[in-house]
Amino acid sequence: MKRIALIAASAVVFAGAASAQQPATPPAAAPAAPFIDWDKIQIKTTNLGNNTYMLEGQGGNITIAVGTDGIIMVDGQFAPLSAKIKAAIAAISPLPVKYLVNTHFHGDHTGGNENFAKDGAIIVAQDNIRTRLAAGTKNGITGAMAAPRPAEALPKETYIGGTKTLQVGGRTAVLTHVTNAHTDGDTWVYFADANVLCTGDTSNNTKRYQTIDFANGGDIRGMIAANEAYLKASNDDTKIVVGHGPLAKKSDVAEFHAMLVTARDRIEKLVNEGKSEAEVVAARPLAGLDAKWAANDAAAIAFTRMVYNSFKRS
Repeated sequence: MKRIALIAASAVVFAGAASAQQPATPPAAAPAAPFIDWDKIQIKTTNLGNNTYMLEGQGGNITIAVGTDGIIMVDGQFAPLSAKIKAAIAAISPLPVKYLVNTHFHGDHTGGNENFAKDGAIIVAQDNIRTRLAAGTKNGITGAMAAPRPAEALPKETYIGGTKTLQVGGRTAVLTHVTNAHTDGDTWVYFADANVLCTGDTSNNTKRYQTIDFANGGDIRGMIAANEAYLKASNDDTKIVVGHGPLAKKSDVAEFHAMLVTARDRIEKLVNEGKSEAEVVAARPLAGLDAKWAANDAAAIAFTRMVYNSFKRS
């Protein structure tokens, strides 16, 4: 029998404001994507060189770096896919996952936290991820509430700002916090020995707009700063594992960055003129971009709202 999941995920829809209140119900299981037939999802493995791999399934892309005595893993997708992801990792190496890095708190990147933590993986993230997973969050566009996650799903090693270095069996991952970009807890990861850069959802290669979770600390200006950092850190040979979409190159990031800058400039001008959100949406300032970057009219309006609210973020 097909197993169909019908649980709302914070990262599949446009994410929203964090709630400081704890629901009366106990912490919920890891969130899943809506209407996903998990039996049909396959995990695709791409060899990036030097014992480093990209895994694609449903949700955020995963990076695997294999050392001599363990594995560093970046993001874990949804909980129902953990067994398939573990099988894909086992086909690469029999070594255990020592560290699981969360690039941000959304469920399509953190849903597997409990399942890997039970196997001994240490979850590592910027500290705001721990706070948001523990508290639960509210979607600023739809108003939907994601329940708090159980203790097993929370990062056990966190950092506040700057960088954090993880080392496993000769492999080194440098984690860098991006202030207020996709969320307020974004981390990008660089494996210098493989020239592999992992962006999480601060960048994508879908050639579509990216969610800016303004109500949970996201900001178009931080997104731009993040992608500027990637352009400085990469070269034409860098393999860039973005949050969603196929493996990217520096030129893909440059294209995405240019779109973000145009969107910021057009909407910031209207904000400075005192235009309301409704007036900015009605003006359709991103019409020229929408033709390429918006999947549909709803996505165009949503992205305009996200950019506008970046400038209203407290």
